[in-house]
Amino acid sequence: MDHRATLAGVSLGRGIPVVIMGALNVSPESFHAGSVHTEGDDLVATALAMVDAGASLIDIGARSTAPYGASAIDDEEERCRLAHAVEALAAKLPVPVSADTARVRPARAALDAGARVINDVSGMRDPAMAALVSERGAGVILMALPKAAPSPTGPVATVKALLNEAAQRARIAGIPDKRIVLDPGIGFFRDERVVWDEWDSAVLAGLGQLEDLGRPLCIGVSRKSFLGAITGRTHTEDRLAGSLAATAVAVWNGVALIRTHDVAETLDAVRVVERIRRARGAL
Repeated sequence: MDHRATLAGVSLGRGIPVVIMGALNVSPESFHAGSVHTEGDDLVATALAMVDAGASLIDIGARSTAPYGASAIDDEEERCRLAHAVEALAAKLPVPVSADTARVRPARAALDAGARVINDVSGMRDPAMAALVSERGAGVILMALPKAAPSPTGPVATVKALLNEAAQRARIAGIPDKRIVLDPGIGFFRDERVVWDEWDSAVLAGLGQLEDLGRPLCIGVSRKSFLGAITGRTHTEDRLAGSLAATAVAVWNGVALIRTHDVAETLDAVRVVERIRRARGAL
């Protein structure tokens, strides 16, 4: 297996420095208010600042997908928000734009507006989404989304099976492996038999067991609630240190792409971990 992918010209995977994806939201209901930028000039300025800080991709979300408070907006509202934001950014950024959506109409509108990657938290369970991404030649990030019933297996085995299913759906639709990245869904497993912060900790500790899926891994831990459960930090604005610690563990365990609200700080943490990993290999 190659263990490498290319998302809209951005290479990532084994032997390549970890890539940073800046996360921006045009959804006022987002769990982290600091990530919300709905006005055109503010959105563009924030995205450009992320690029200047080291982001190689910018991911735009128009509907909160947090499992404990997902937004109920319809797909037309999401489509309008997402298309407007992508159109505002795509022509002005020197890096590709990714659209964070699991719905086909918003995804199509985003691609029409200039997005080149679809970040699908449903793991491409809608065949129409798989067909759209295949037809447009877009890159895709597929997340392990829990099923309705709790899994009888442990965290890592459950995530691995879900990711394998998602990758197979993409392949059946004709999406080549080189355009597929997998995301173990940190923060999304709330109804399992394991308390969610224990679940997410176990997945981060066991990321190496996902290596034989053969695809680069993307991790999004930034400001998430499992960090608050561990540290007692109730407010998202107080979770930067925890986010960086979890990011460091993920990079040590082989993750290729980090999705974050805090690009500069995250990039510093990533580069330190990478240097130490290289030093370990030279011993």
